[in-house]
Amino acid sequence: MTKLIFLDIDGTLTVPGSNEPPESALTAIRRAQEKGNKVFLCTGRNMGMLYPLLKYGFDGVVASAGGYVMYGDQVLFDHPMARQETETALDLFHAEGVICTVETRDAAYVDDDLTDFLGGVSSGNSELERWRRALKDNLDMRPMQEYDGSPAYKVLMMFKEDKQLDKAREALEDDFNFCIQDGDTFGARNGEIIHRSFDKGRGILAICHALDVPITETIGFGDSMNDLEMIRTVGTSVCMDNGSPSLKAISDLVCPSVEEDGLAWGFARLGLI
Repeated sequence: MTKLIFLDIDGTLTVPGSNEPPESALTAIRRAQEKGNKVFLCTGRNMGMLYPLLKYGFDGVVASAGGYVMYGDQVLFDHPMARQETETALDLFHAEGVICTVETRDAAYVDDDLTDFLGGVSSGNSELERWRRALKDNLDMRPMQEYDGSPAYKVLMMFKEDKQLDKAREALEDDFNFCIQDGDTFGARNGEIIHRSFDKGRGILAICHALDVPITETIGFGDSMNDLEMIRTVGTSVCMDNGSPSLKAISDLVCPSVEEDGLAWGFARLGLI
């Protein structure tokens, strides 16, 4: 039976922040598709930031952490935040010194001090590395002053202490999931707020419904805590060795790191190629 394979990007398909998967991963994806399986990107990236990867022939995307879902050219789900929700989140975070990024479908708007903040953080966190690389390569990253209220799917935050989120949690947590990455091992904390009406897992379910494929026939590959709902939803869950210890603990399989051709190893181990 056809398998549906869902791949996180940063730290899973590519080195964090890169748009160039290893050739071993691309070969494995092509071979899996030749066997009749379908392969999807399943990522926190918006469409603008994942666009460079579409040339590799994926069958669809779960983008913006499940807020925007496509199969081929068909949009299956599209659920941006209400403008007032975005404005409230930004006001609450900024009042506590939290550095923010607003992601619309095709662009990202960043606070002016993000570059300086990242300059004081050591490498190793795949999400922070994504932003460091995006700023360096100017991947449609725009100043927050240019944000015009366009529909947003996520607000990302970077901060030093958990208490900086207390007021935002009090106001927003009924409607938004605060997805915070593990630990303070890199000199900073980071995370994102995602509306409780969607997540990567429900994006996967939307694709399963559209293709009439049972969830038991799905496989998900991820590395960080924003992959949690994907890992919990798919029939077979895989975490990269470079990934979150918490995610490894609940995954069915741990494969080698992205730098060690882990995706190809996982595809072979699961009989997908």
